[in-house]
Amino acid sequence: MARQFKAVLVTGPRQSGKTSLLTRLFPRVRYVSLDDPLLAANALANPESFLTQLGTPVIVDEVQYAPVLFRYLKRAVDRSNRKAQYLLTGSQSFPLMQGVSESLAGRTGVLELPTLSADEVLSARPSQDVQDYVIRGGFPVLNAGGAEEAGSWFPSYVATYLERDVRNALRIASLRDYARFLRLVATRTATILSYSDIARDVGISPNTAKAWLSVLQASGLVFLLEPYFRNVGKRLVKSPKLYLLDCGLACHLLGIRSWADLERSPLAGNVWETYAFGQLYRSLLHAGETNPSLWFWRTADGNEVDFVVERGGRFLLYEAKLSQTVAEADLRGVHAFQQSYGASNLIKAMIVCRTRKPFPLGPKIVASNGLGLSERDM
Repeated sequence: MARQFKAVLVTGPRQSGKTSLLTRLFPRVRYVSLDDPLLAANALANPESFLTQLGTPVIVDEVQYAPVLFRYLKRAVDRSNRKAQYLLTGSQSFPLMQGVSESLAGRTGVLELPTLSADEVLSARPSQDVQDYVIRGGFPVLNAGGAEEAGSWFPSYVATYLERDVRNALRIASLRDYARFLRLVATRTATILSYSDIARDVGISPNTAKAWLSVLQASGLVFLLEPYFRNVGKRLVKSPKLYLLDCGLACHLLGIRSWADLERSPLAGNVWETYAFGQLYRSLLHAGETNPSLWFWRTADGNEVDFVVERGGRFLLYEAKLSQTVAEADLRGVHAFQQSYGASNLIKAMIVCRTRKPFPLGPKIVASNGLGLSERDM
């Protein structure tokens, strides 16, 4: 991206490693952070002179605190044909993308940096296993040597997120209500989204629930997965499934602190499906897809496939099962999908379960623990 575009924007949730990534890749480039209230105020009051004083190349961290900069960045980058003049990070993708599309279209490369995948964590810390990752999640600070414990780190993270991003975005009078909403959303991970059900349980209007959930999406904490239909119009009108993008955060919000807690939880299957979704989503991003062709499939008679990746009319299918073994009944959705869309159009199907080593289940069907998803699988 830096070799191709005049500016690059890295989005993703707070603490996913955006700053560390840019400062390590570009150690000689000047760095400024609009997390500093004085710098942000200066950027808002005098955007043109602020950019002039910075010079280029420069890393501008947390650019969402001064969205007015985007209008002036357009003029600034057009003064030169040099690539990578501005390297930007931001934690709220919707407002950022609006600024990019309005002012920097064609001039800016956009990348999303989620928290670490299980592959990334376990390659660096082979003493851990998938179960550790599911409970802890992928935030870098929790997976570094001598890292803080998740039980003490997550409450601070959630409180900081609520105080800063949510208050800035929505001006919510009662953050306690939003904190309760956040925990309730966690109980809905890996389920069909119903704004009215969430609104009823929290005691807010459906429109308020929709607005509050949009902030979770913009902050890179939640993803809404649309259903797959050959008729594209149907995908837009049917309800999506809701997923938290970090399974460790989901476990924290659900009060799950250990694998034993998870096994006792009625939401254990939902958490495992959330883990599987997170690994697949990350693998698509790592393969260079900025807008992954990822769906779920469900029929009126109850057949379903958790995740569908389309490749030119052919498909990769993924099913999440918490068990260590796989029964023939677990393949029902895969077989139904093949009957609907043709067995010849199946590239590969994977049952993501707790097996330690992959093993075949039939032609083009394999069981795996979700590790090793890579561009080769895509």
